[in-house]
Amino acid sequence: MRKVSKMHRFRRRLRSRNSLYHPKSPYYKWFVLGNIMLGTFMAVLDSTIVNVSLPKIMSSFGVGLSTIQWVITAYMLAMAAMLPTSAWLADKFGYKRVYFWGLFLFTFGSLLCGLSNDETTLILSRILQGLGAGTVQPLGMAIITREFPPHQRGLALGFWSIASAASVSFGPMIGGYLVDNFSWQLIFDVNVPVGIIALVFTMIIQREFIHPNVRKFDYVGFISVIIFLPVLLFALSEGNAATNSAGWTAPYILACFAISGIALTVFLIQEFNTENPLLDLRLLKDRNFGLANAIMLLFGMGMFGSTFLLPLYLQNSMGYTALQSGAVFLPVGIIQGFVSPIAGAFSDKVNAKFPLFLGIGLLIFSFYLNSDLSFLTEHSYVMTSLYIRGFGMGLIFTPLSSLSLATIPRDKIAQASGISNTVRQIGGSLGVAVLSTMLTSRVNFHSQIYGGAIQSGSQVFQNTIHSLSAYIQHNAGSSLAAATKQSQSVLISHVNSQAFIQGVNDDFMIAAGITAVCFIPIILMHSKKKMAQKVQLKQQ
Repeated sequence: MRKVSKMHRFRRRLRSRNSLYHPKSPYYKWFVLGNIMLGTFMAVLDSTIVNVSLPKIMSSFGVGLSTIQWVITAYMLAMAAMLPTSAWLADKFGYKRVYFWGLFLFTFGSLLCGLSNDETTLILSRILQGLGAGTVQPLGMAIITREFPPHQRGLALGFWSIASAASVSFGPMIGGYLVDNFSWQLIFDVNVPVGIIALVFTMIIQREFIHPNVRKFDYVGFISVIIFLPVLLFALSEGNAATNSAGWTAPYILACFAISGIALTVFLIQEFNTENPLLDLRLLKDRNFGLANAIMLLFGMGMFGSTFLLPLYLQNSMGYTALQSGAVFLPVGIIQGFVSPIAGAFSDKVNAKFPLFLGIGLLIFSFYLNSDLSFLTEHSYVMTSLYIRGFGMGLIFTPLSSLSLATIPRDKIAQASGISNTVRQIGGSLGVAVLSTMLTSRVNFHSQIYGGAIQSGSQVFQNTIHSLSAYIQHNAGSSLAAATKQSQSVLISHVNSQAFIQGVNDDFMIAAGITAVCFIPIILMHSKKKMAQKVQLKQQ
């Protein structure tokens, strides 16, 4: 007789017929939901919590924007790679098993992030985190859908979405508090005990499910997409890097663009022609679904990219602490959560395109307000722009989902959702990379302009130095030579700071421009009324 392990006996005893944790118990599915919400909260949290810690990480490792943006980008890219892959892995090896290993990768990656002593180790550890998060998020939703009956499914998914919304709202503030009062490493360390609890609950409570019919895995599509995105983003980040004297014409930059272009071509050909695609891109032929994903890509670029910018400005230019810069984002998620159901109800009764237009317009206006930042910007001005952003985001998501999935067959909804989530992550990755690259470029541009205006031989420079020196001498009692040297240092520092702020302003205008392109696909989308008429004509 086979020996039964202590863990197996404990699990069997815990899940006895009369236990609350038994699959037949009416409480079982709620325990599963709670565990899934815990994993989702951690995974989404790490998409937002890191932004406020970037200045401290940059200072700790002595690196610039072109390097540090990979702390965010690597995580999002790894997530994007796993989103379409996790469903196949779960069908093949079991939903519980794959979800468990996703949690393990995320938790182990978090541990390594907290132990990182250099930027390379941190970025590699973030990739592990992203691979885990890209597994936990989609499988969590699939497990909830399977465990709850149809009449309770909406309620369960509503609770599940709360975990995601809460992490978006509270992530920056939690990260800011930990960075200010402890260290940036702790924003990763806190995941470890929570992750261990989630792993134990997953192992003991959840039941297994393996799909009886598993489709072939699209290896060509998978390999080509994981080559295309990282190589493209590497080229974008290195184009203006200080270590790259040749700029955009450097042979290795041109080679990266060529490789990414070839990989993208192979991916598109494969996905449109294979029987079992990694992502069924043929769904994009549906007018509304294809246009909705174009909106999602552009929206992701503008939204994620701008969220990356604001904490840098607040901490580097305004002297905000990490906690203060994180707290400003709190109203965004709250307002979004309040407005979303209202926008959904409105779009069901009237025209879903109207709240979309209004939401994109508010988002552009928010970015426009953020393009006029300075040393004198009031806190209320920053908050006003974020209030507007929250309303805009609340008006976008529900109507966009409603329009995009209206004509997608029910058996293709899961694939369609996978495409949309992947596109959003890709858009976010591109947004962070593009706006980071443009920030470096624009800061250098403005530094040259301002530097040229105050050349050491100019009368303006001499007058400024003379005034500053006199002020320093009078207030600090320094010698003329010391005061002159100090005034030169102050002036250079001020010029660099002003150039940085102007670069941030330019970036917000770029984000506004990218988001404004969303108006084109919105105009081209069919309204629900028009789609209903098309369905009726087909039936006739």
